Amino acid sequence: MHLHAMAVHIPPVHGHPNRVPFEGILTLVNTPSDKAPSGARGHRVLLTGEAAEQALPSLLGMAIDYRPAWDGHDCRCKIGLLTEATLSGDNLLVRGYLYARDFPDVAKAIDAHGPSILGMSYEIADAKVEDMRAPIWKLTKVTFTGAAILLRDKAAYRRTSFWIAKSQTSAVDQQLSA
Repeated sequence: MHLHAMAVHIPPVHGHPNRVPFEGILTLVNTPSDKAPSGARGHRVLLTGEAAEQALPSLLGMAIDYRPAWDGHDCRCKIGLLTEATLSGDNLLVRGYLYARDFPDVAKAIDAHGPSILGMSYEIADAKVEDMRAPIWKLTKVTFTGAAILLRDKAAYRRTSFWIAKSQTSAVDQQLSA
């Protein structure tokens, strides 16, 4: 297993009402997207593992957003913070906190939907595409600027997922030990 991880240490505050931990699979690397993401001009994309690894630091401290219809991005509706990013095999795993007190209805909806319904999508800038004429754009350099929670069937990568962390032994930990 090949593992690369980065995290911002935020001290735990037991019972903090506005800091509910989440986890998710943000994207897959070295794998073509199932459909074209927004901004790719109709092209499916493939984020290389090397580009993802180099961009891990840019994820830390970025916001996570959502749209009320769970169908895309809204960078003006930031509901949480990304604090950890781990590249494990072809999965780019993330952890962070939702602002549950500020967005109680959203936190409840996320908890009700769970990882089988919700997915994720990344937001990037400064992307370098190996060949702009290729049917699948190979991203060789990116800077992550955030992420969104959306329905899995609306995500460019349908094998992404998002969930509120329930225990110390999380699904991300289980994924890493597999």
